[in-house]
Amino acid sequence: MNPPCILLLGGSFDPVHAGHIGLAHYFCTLLHPDELRLIPAGQPWQKPGLKTAAEHRIAMLKLAFQQWPVNVHIDTLEIQREGPSYTVDTLRELRRTLGKQVSLLWIIGADQLSNLHTWYEWRELFALTNLCIAARPGYVIDQAALDSEVVHEISRRVANPSQLKQTACGLCFIAYNLAWEVSSTALRESLRQGESVKGLLPTPVLDYAQHHHLYQTT
Repeated sequence: MNPPCILLLGGSFDPVHAGHIGLAHYFCTLLHPDELRLIPAGQPWQKPGLKTAAEHRIAMLKLAFQQWPVNVHIDTLEIQREGPSYTVDTLRELRRTLGKQVSLLWIIGADQLSNLHTWYEWRELFALTNLCIAARPGYVIDQAALDSEVVHEISRRVANPSQLKQTACGLCFIAYNLAWEVSSTALRESLRQGESVKGLLPTPVLDYAQHHHLYQTT
């Protein structure tokens, strides 16, 4: 019998958009996790301070994932934590609460992979979770584009979805057919300018943002 499997998607979600939803849908379809856990950021240490209040980002997440094929849980541990949010600390806390046997699957994008060597205690991530890497079509893991130590760690841990589900941590899966390109910065600017964001935001999220006058200059 396989251990419980929890898919983890962290982010600022400012706002939650089609790219986030596409990632979650892809990996939920591929891995059939017991739970999708969304982790909105508190104070991301590599990003400037978030301007949208946590209560609004959480509300938009609830609207975006209100009808989902697997159990969805919004975890506010990073919002509740004081000081900068480090992924390794979040995963340590999850391990303490969820146990050593559960299979944790943390989704990161190829852009995050390129900066993985700059993350606080990044090597410790493999002792806490499996990594699901979302790459664009044609993406290649090579030393020219990535830190050589990251290439070494990822390359020796590549596994298939079934192996990930049966393993608590330490493995990696790379999806090469994801083509979602949504910039949160550009999306917020479009909302400020009153431009169409059709297809980029779920309708309930757009309605919420407009009702609460989020991302507007006046």
